[in-house]
Amino acid sequence: MTQRLPLVRQKPDFSDDVSGLIYGYQFFNGREPQSLTVQQSCEAWNSQSSAEDSFLWLHVNLNHAAAARWLQTHFAVDEEFFDEIQRGSHSTRIERQNDALMAVLNDVIFDARESGEETATLWIWCRAGLVVSARFKPVRLVERLQQKLIAMDLRSPTELLAQLLAEQEDVLGLIVRQSNQYVDQIEERLLGQHIKSNRAELGRLRRTLLRFQRLLAPEPAALFRLINRPPGWLNPSVVQDLRQFTEEFTVVLNDLNGLTERIRLLQEEVAAQQLEQSNRTLFTLTLITVLALPINLVAGFFGMNVGGIPLSGNPHGFVLLVMLVMVFSCAAAWLVLRRREPR
Repeated sequence: MTQRLPLVRQKPDFSDDVSGLIYGYQFFNGREPQSLTVQQSCEAWNSQSSAEDSFLWLHVNLNHAAAARWLQTHFAVDEEFFDEIQRGSHSTRIERQNDALMAVLNDVIFDARESGEETATLWIWCRAGLVVSARFKPVRLVERLQQKLIAMDLRSPTELLAQLLAEQEDVLGLIVRQSNQYVDQIEERLLGQHIKSNRAELGRLRRTLLRFQRLLAPEPAALFRLINRPPGWLNPSVVQDLRQFTEEFTVVLNDLNGLTERIRLLQEEVAAQQLEQSNRTLFTLTLITVLALPINLVAGFFGMNVGGIPLSGNPHGFVLLVMLVMVFSCAAAWLVLRRREPR
């Protein structure tokens, strides 16, 4: 006889997969960062309240429903941070949120020769001893930074935030360099046979760069407010680093503005060449029409089936008509060409 065993309800572990934790690190001054699990992150945060020489970095996946609740419960992350994420704000900025810093960064995959691009947004919440970064889609900024953590020797949460800002600045600088090279190639082809395609490519590239400028450029008002009224725990040296970051990003944005202006001038040049080519084609068609007009008129008159047609009995009538048509055609061509000559 088979004995039916009672079903045992298995309780899910409070693991990285449940909480949405992707990376967890604890940083110490002068030591390599230590990788943490969910349980270790909670224990490290509870034990470092009095330690000022360490901080935590938690990178979470917001596609997990428990991620926000876990951060609010164990690390006292402001609810306003998650409200900002729910509003879907994607413009790059860094600003003060209560006694913490809130930053929005963006990463893009860009190819100047392709029409499609992929974007991903990273939301960051930073306070003394803790950095929380959250995303829905994978962000290459974090992946590149995670590979360089050991060599960086980060000492504070704001240094980590500054590194992420520098990574986004590098992304925008790379986009400008790739676009410059691509525009150089189009500029060299302007005298070729691809005026129409060049104009379409320039228009697509200009629209893409304007979109990236709107997406990647930090909001100056929020940044200036943070620099003028930083939180009390923010080190003055970090404020100076933010000022330097603002200046460097301004240089990159100036290069981007110069590139978009250059693309606009190339578009105007391509449009002028296309208009000139259309004018030449239209003039050729007009000249052919004018030269064919005497032939059509003479053929129309002499093709009428009526009496009294001149030269009908003259043996040299055909030659005379041909000479008459040639005279009128040459006179019409002379008039057209004479009007086309610049005065």
